[in-house]
Amino acid sequence: MSLLNIGMSGLSASQTALMTTGNNIANADTSGYSRQQTVQGTKASNQFGNVYIGTGTTLADVRRVYNSYLDAQLQTTTSLNSDSAAYAGQISPLDALLSDSGTGLNGALTKFFASVQNVNAKPGDDASRQLLLSDAQALSNRFNSISSQLTQQNANVNGNLADMADQVNKLAATVAQLNQKISEVSNAGGMPNDLLDARNETVRQLSTFTGAQVIERDGNLDVYLGSGQPLVMGSTVSKLEVVPSKADPSRSAIQLNRGSSTIDVTSVMTGGEMGGLLRYRSTVLDPAMNELGRVALVVADQMNTIQAQGIDKNGDFGSNLFNSINSAAQMAQRSIATVGNSAGSGNFDVTIEDSGKLTINDYKVTFTSATDYTLQRLPEGTAMGAFSTLTTPPPVIDGFSMKLTGGTAAAGDTFKITPTRNAATNIKTEMTDSKRLAIAAPLGAAIAAGGSGTLTIPASGQPTLTTQFDIYDSATTTAIQNGLKTSTPVKIVFGAAGGTTQTYQMLDAQGNPLSSGTIVPGQNNTLSLTIPLVDASGAAINDPGPPVVQRTASFDMTIAGSPGTSTAINVSLSQPGSLDNRNGTVLAGLQTKQTVDTGSASNGISLNDAYGKLVSGVGAKAAQGKLDSAATEAILANAKGARDSLSGVDLDEETGNLVKYQQYYTASSQIIKAAQEIFSTLINSL
Repeated sequence: MSLLNIGMSGLSASQTALMTTGNNIANADTSGYSRQQTVQGTKASNQFGNVYIGTGTTLADVRRVYNSYLDAQLQTTTSLNSDSAAYAGQISPLDALLSDSGTGLNGALTKFFASVQNVNAKPGDDASRQLLLSDAQALSNRFNSISSQLTQQNANVNGNLADMADQVNKLAATVAQLNQKISEVSNAGGMPNDLLDARNETVRQLSTFTGAQVIERDGNLDVYLGSGQPLVMGSTVSKLEVVPSKADPSRSAIQLNRGSSTIDVTSVMTGGEMGGLLRYRSTVLDPAMNELGRVALVVADQMNTIQAQGIDKNGDFGSNLFNSINSAAQMAQRSIATVGNSAGSGNFDVTIEDSGKLTINDYKVTFTSATDYTLQRLPEGTAMGAFSTLTTPPPVIDGFSMKLTGGTAAAGDTFKITPTRNAATNIKTEMTDSKRLAIAAPLGAAIAAGGSGTLTIPASGQPTLTTQFDIYDSATTTAIQNGLKTSTPVKIVFGAAGGTTQTYQMLDAQGNPLSSGTIVPGQNNTLSLTIPLVDASGAAINDPGPPVVQRTASFDMTIAGSPGTSTAINVSLSQPGSLDNRNGTVLAGLQTKQTVDTGSASNGISLNDAYGKLVSGVGAKAAQGKLDSAATEAILANAKGARDSLSGVDLDEETGNLVKYQQYYTASSQIIKAAQEIFSTLINSL
């Protein structure tokens, strides 16, 4: 009977080997499947005298061909590749949007300034003026369009994070369930190969969404996020939640709900698609929105300021080309009170004081008492100093000031300040009448009839108003503009000629002296003159102070040659329909003037250069993102290849095994047949 038992053991072993091989072949395309091998051992031998004779084989195990290091490497590279792919997938469309001449800002800026030059060549042409107004509208629309797409990208990021968090929660729950099942089987002495494969594959899928640290503990796989926050511990699972950020509700935050407590893990979430989206948002999307907004603020601020300094076709001082950047709505938008601040803490109104000194950073305000606060520049957290809400006027920091309104803060209250983020969304072309374009300079000078000598006024020497109007202080600006209308013309009358110097007086329209000075005849002389402002009745226009002083307007002009005795120059306000284009020339100069980032060591860059810097920065990051994606894809392929070379199913090898175990089965059958024949021979011989 021992020969029969030997044959039966071989038959059983070969059948198990055939089944295992067949299972390998059937699961050749199953993700995460580790090929299995049968492990056989010899049965105990029987002793006959001094001789030991074997009694067959036994099945010791069906084991997974598995290496924990290779599997961990595959999980890590999966996370890295998903991060890079998600980042590249977001930044590539942004790069195309900003750099394309049809969708980016460069084309609209260039077309606008070309129209300015066209109007300067034909200041009185209504068609040219209307084209400029249309191109201004196209420019503001382009800002709005780009900003809208960036805002949509942010909404997409928020939505994707929410969807991915749901997937992570499902996978985490599956890992916890598999931990429980594996523990039950293992405690009963079994080796659940398929469950182990399923758990590893689930963890790998989890790695596509977020970077996870996996630690094996007592047969369980514990999964940790970020800097060690537990997502799965044994059969206990925490839940990822995507909620509006307390500091900035327009940005989704990720928190880990552990049942009894929640913790914000947004800042430590790295790897996987979620990590890639968060990295894109913080390093590309938000800075791009801020940079675009900064350019929009400078465009509106500078162009409106220049408009106010000029005279339109109707003979009036210019009005805003774009809407005001310091409207009540826009000032309120620039500050976000943190959810959870004390009741009645109010909010800040943020006023742009100097658009050229704005940065592309956001800021964090933290109150240390009811009136004192500190300011940090984000994202680095650079300390900007300690300030007080009681300071009047409020301090100007990086080109903006802040005033707390609507309540009283308490120690611990925080606010996020976003000076530039929404500007590209808010910019609008306000002017609708092309005659309101202020192309002419406000003052013009001409030599009075009857003069003598060689006095001339160079084209570049025409009066330039040096008093700058604050377009955000409409009362003061209007008072000075109206005062100039009622205080001009003035006359500059030169004294006796013939000496090394020559005197002059500036007289008002009634011939009353306003000021005096001297020139050096025969050379260029720059006159810096100030007009005391009076109303239509001749009464002084005063600044209410304190102290109360008469308002003035100053201008510079250059003369050449030698005036004859009593030669005069008339300085008057530009008249309706003037063909002067000096203010339009100043507007055209904005194309190359350093008006952006003037507070930096470089002393500023032009509008085109500022936008070009944004395009080149995003382009460089997009190119690097593509390289990173290609590199991590190659690393992932290598890691998958290494894992598959050990654990994957090789159909050629399995086919060979199938033939081998078929032969093994046939041979075992022959042993049984031989035992039967021997037994039959023995019976027949009796």
